[in-house]
This record gives sequence, C-alpha cells and structure tokens, in this order.
Amino acid sequence: MNSLLVIGFIGGLITGISPCVIPVVPVIAAGGSAGGSRRRPFAIIGGMVASFSLFTLVGGSLLSYLGLPADFLRNLGLALLFVLALGLLIPKVGELLAIPFSRLGLGRQSSSTSGLVLGMSLGLVFVPCAGPVLAAISVVAATHRVGWSSVVLTVSYAAGAAVPLLVLAIVAQRSTEGFASLRDHAPLVRRIAGGVLALAALALALNLTRPLQTSVPGYTSALEDHIESSPAAEHQLQTLTGERPNHFAARQAVAAGALPDLGVAPQFTGITAWLHTPGGKPLSLSSLAGKVVLVDFWTYSCINCERSLPHVEAWYRAYRAKGLVVIGVHTPEFAFEHVVGNVATAADQLGVDYPIAIDNDYATWNAYANEYWPAEYLIDQHGHVRHMSFGEGDYATTEADIRTLLAAGGATGLGPVTNVADLTPTEATTPETYLGDAQLNEQDYVGSPLIPGRMATYRLPATLAPDDVAFGGRWDEGTQSATAGSGAALELNFTARDVYLVLGGSGTVTVSVNGARPRTVTVAGIPGLHTLVATSAPESAVLRLSFSPGVSAYDFTFG
Repeated sequence: MNSLLVIGFIGGLITGISPCVIPVVPVIAAGGSAGGSRRRPFAIIGGMVASFSLFTLVGGSLLSYLGLPADFLRNLGLALLFVLALGLLIPKVGELLAIPFSRLGLGRQSSSTSGLVLGMSLGLVFVPCAGPVLAAISVVAATHRVGWSSVVLTVSYAAGAAVPLLVLAIVAQRSTEGFASLRDHAPLVRRIAGGVLALAALALALNLTRPLQTSVPGYTSALEDHIESSPAAEHQLQTLTGERPNHFAARQAVAAGALPDLGVAPQFTGITAWLHTPGGKPLSLSSLAGKVVLVDFWTYSCINCERSLPHVEAWYRAYRAKGLVVIGVHTPEFAFEHVVGNVATAADQLGVDYPIAIDNDYATWNAYANEYWPAEYLIDQHGHVRHMSFGEGDYATTEADIRTLLAAGGATGLGPVTNVADLTPTEATTPETYLGDAQLNEQDYVGSPLIPGRMATYRLPATLAPDDVAFGGRWDEGTQSATAGSGAALELNFTARDVYLVLGGSGTVTVSVNGARPRTVTVAGIPGLHTLVATSAPESAVLRLSFSPGVSAYDFTFG
C-alpha cells in the first residue's frame, strides 16, 4: 500500500509539471487571483483532487447506471466553469450564486466554497497524460474492480498532480494581494479573472489547447520511464490490475535449442460462444490431449491477422488428418467485433473453417497474458506450450515446429510443406492509424481541433507532413471511430504499397491518390476491412477520401 502511494504521488507529480497541465493553468491562475480567503487555493485544489479521483474511478459506472451519455460529466464541469466565470464578470450574478451558500450558513466562507466548486468543476475536465499509473487506474475502473488499493493510487496520483497547481494558485493569490494597486482595484481584478476563466473554459470546450500541448516537447518522458516504468513500479501496477508479464515469451527468450518446454498452456476460459464445433459445444485442452494444438489469437478486421490467416488455414488443411487442431481465439479490438454474427460472417468470407472461440471478455487473452494480434501458441500432445510467435512472419519456423511435434507423436507421411506466399511487409510504412478519439495519435493528426462526442465541422490543412491525417467537412468523432456527415473528407499522407481502412455503416467512399486514380468503394454489411490502395511498389502520396453521410471509419493499416 505504501509503495502504491509513493508510485501514485510521484507519477502525479510528473504529470503536474508536464505539458498536459497546460489547459488547466489559466483556470488555476484565474481562480487564485480572484481574491478571497487564504484558504481559497487549498479549496480549489482539494475540490479538483476529490472530483477527479471519484469520477475517474466510478464515473463510467455511474453514467451507465443512470443512462447518461459518456461526456455528461465533462459537459457539466464546463458548464459550471462558465457559470463561475459569469459570477466574477457580473457582480450581481456573483451575489445570486452566493445565496445558496449563505442559506447554508456559509456566507463568510463563500470564497472558499466557490473555490471548492471551481476545483470540482476542473476535476471533471482535467485530462492527464496517459502514463503507466493512469493506465493502471483506467484498467481497474473499466473492469469494475475498484478497491482500497486503487483508491489510494488514484488519490495519491491526483494529489501529486495537484501540488504544482496548488503552488500556482497560492502564487496567483499572493501576487494579487501583494500589490497595493491591485488591492485597490479588486473588482476589476475579479472581472479580469472572470474573463480569463471564461476564455480558458471555452478553450477546454473546443480543445483549442491540443496543438500547443503537442508542440511542447515531452520533457518529462525520461522521468516517467525511469520512475513509473521501473521494474518495481511495473510489478506493483500489474499486481493492482491483475495483469502479469507473458512468462511464455520470457522463457522462450532464454531457452536454448529447438522446441523448448515453455510451461503448461492455460485452459480456454470465459469463452462466450464457439463457432465451427458440433452443436457449438465448447472445446478444452484436456479433451484435446494427444493432439498438437495451435492457438491463434486474432480479430477479423485486423490486416495483420488477415495476412497471416492463409498460412494458418493451409496448416489446418495439410495436417488436420495427422493430428493438428487449430483454435482461433477471436478477441475483439472494436465494439462491432463483439457481435458473434459479425465474426461468423467474416470467418466465412475469410475462409476460416476451424473452431473459433469467442473471447469477448478477454478472459483467455488474459490467461495467456497475450498482447498481440495475431499471436500463435503451439501446444504439444501433453498440453505444454512449445513455440510461440507474435505478429506476422516466422511462418516457416512455426510450420517446421508443427511437423516436428506431429512426427514426435507418431505421425507419418506429412507430405511437403505448404506453399503460401509471405506477404509480411518488409519496407518502412506509415504506422497503424486509428481514427477514434481514444487512440488517434495526436502527433500525426493535424487541422481543426478534435471535438469528441458530437457532430462538428472540420477544415483540412493546406499541406500534410508524412504520416499526417486530417478531417474535412462534418464528422462525429467517437471513441473508436469517426462517422461522416455532410461534405466529409479525409486526407492522409502515407508511405506504403497497400492502404487498408476498416469501414462500417452504409454508403460509399471515393478514393483518389495525389488527385488521380479515382475509384469508389461501396460500404455495406458488417463493418470490416477495405482495400483502398494496392500497388506493386511502395509509394509516398496523399490519399484523399470523400465519404457519403453515415459511413464510419475506424482504423488505417498498411502493407
């Protein structure tokens, strides 16, 4: 517990001096300079720590229980900031806002109380940088496993982040009090503070501070790597979240010789449905004793998985009769991949006819401590993992190990090795680019500030640097995807042979490369992967897409 407290506090302190606090600095400065009792800065920061901690841990569950939209708390915080700014700008409004405090017997403490409300509002809109500590807090909150340890970590993290802001608030207040000219014009100072607060709230509402945040170098990254990502901190955070390192990978890294014994394979657990088994009945590793089993973690809209599937399918066809069983553990990346019907349709389209385990709750994924799509775990006749491979490639080694294990079990007449082209990209390409707000790489996104959660108008920039992506026209930016409105366009400066995009909804997408080679892609049926560009040699070019309203774009991948 003490270790979590220290890790959380230091992690928060790093956040408090990082570029991610830029949006809240004007609010803190304005709130501190607005005058009032000496307790006001402490009330502001106390309110911020309390509301951030509470709603980070239970806000999602609360909103789900009440049936409220995901951005309700943020919008509430912004509304309160605007109301408090109005109270500073217009004295009569400020007097009206003070009436509830007076009726509660808090008239003499109205400055501190309004500071507390300001801090609580700020805690609802404060978005820290996503480091290891915040990631652990998010995992605990998302999996509804909030306990005393996670509360200690969250509060200590928020307190650490608040320390530099508390210093700022105190300095702002003392500076205002220290100059006689400012004391003599206290009403004017409050109006100026109200104006700054209103402008800061507007900037937060429109995400206008993002370009500034991303342009400031990440000067705290080295500290974060040294402290939050240290082995001791990683161990504590993994204990809290229930995650653990992949011990199969660790053992394979130090193993000598071919086909080392990497340990007993975990059973399939938490599988919500089975496809391609008799009557949809579940399979278990125990029932498959005596067989060589290849467990393939995949998800159907992943291009890396799609490029590896022909190899897995070929192995299944070639060695099924010799004792090989392939289990495709489908662990979804996007929400639409949770739908069993979508998986069944995609599997049919992709030619996957071996058993598929639907791992919607990530239970088997976590049992293996897996982190990749695709990932292969080769299990011998005694239920032990003997080989593993992450990502694309290494197909010849995997097939050779399959044949070795089958031969060790007495299989003969294995025939020639399969002959499937290895399409793993070898050239440098643009990295995978998500278009949902949860994962869109802000360093590669340019143009109009993102406005998540509602339809908004975007403007394309005049030029795009390599790997940059930008929106134009009307878009509804969601957590996992962006949905097109009227005049929706998207531009991407890519380097690759092939460009793929996961699309959903119904409509069309017009594709052009450097203003030429126009073609139209029709989007219908289940969401899935679409090929936009396919060339014989790598190229660097600007891809422009024009969308009909209602089409959703999820994720670019490249080959």
